[in-house]
Amino acid sequence: MMRKEGTWYDEIPEGSFISKAPTYEVGKLIPRFHEGRFTHGDTTLKYYWFDPREYGYEDNGKLPLLSFLHGTSNSLVGDICINYTGAELYASDSYQKALGGAFILIPVANEYRDETDGRVHGHWGEEYLESAHALILAFIAEHTNGVGKRILLGNSSGATFVLRLMDTYMDDFDIVIPVGSSSIAGDDVLDLYDAKDKTLFLAIGKRDEFHDFETEIAPRLPRLQRMKHCFLCTPEWVRNGDGGIASIGADTYEMGQHCLMNGVQCNLMFDDGTPMIPELPRGMTGWLADQLGK
Repeated sequence: MMRKEGTWYDEIPEGSFISKAPTYEVGKLIPRFHEGRFTHGDTTLKYYWFDPREYGYEDNGKLPLLSFLHGTSNSLVGDICINYTGAELYASDSYQKALGGAFILIPVANEYRDETDGRVHGHWGEEYLESAHALILAFIAEHTNGVGKRILLGNSSGATFVLRLMDTYMDDFDIVIPVGSSSIAGDDVLDLYDAKDKTLFLAIGKRDEFHDFETEIAPRLPRLQRMKHCFLCTPEWVRNGDGGIASIGADTYEMGQHCLMNGVQCNLMFDDGTPMIPELPRGMTGWLADQLGK
């Protein structure tokens, strides 16, 4: 349940300001993406994808695949869903250069809004696991000559979904980056991460409006910190590129602190070139480049 607007407003540090929108341009790079359809059993999924070969990168079977999974209702905005997943800027020249080229895949859930109560149905859930996994493998087989590391990134409910994809098909993925989810698997699954040398990048703000950090995340921190490959991105405040504290405040509800994927999309860097996370001086692409050996 989201907290009503104003819950954390009286906690804002002196000298800070509210920022109502990301500073990057939404939609500019959408023409770089292609659209496809994939059928698995009774399920047909739309997907978007970016081809780095069109921008000079050699498909040598070692380019990584970044698969972005959107949050609830994000499929209902049409092609802007590409941006809402956090994927759009990763198709930019600068991000691609930092990664040495990377394929991008965006599976789209079959969502719809109930006209009577306004609720969104058909969002990512357990019933999609098999078809989404099959889509990712089919994409690799049909659109590439093989890939290097396979990276899952998810936003909000998509973050929970990529965690379940990793839990269920761990041998098929290398890195999982959930943004805005507290649905961390049990210690037995985290033991498998360690045994199989998998990497978790957990990103969630300490004032996330959907998940109480102190009760849902803090108790798991000691085990997460003992993992072989885990980076904890838990900013005190989620901010936009202009340095302001991120806010949405739509319809009297606040969820700006839940939207850390906006920060991930702007590379966890402020517009002035300073890092949002001091431990990541080169931002998100720098961290990914390190994982890729770039």
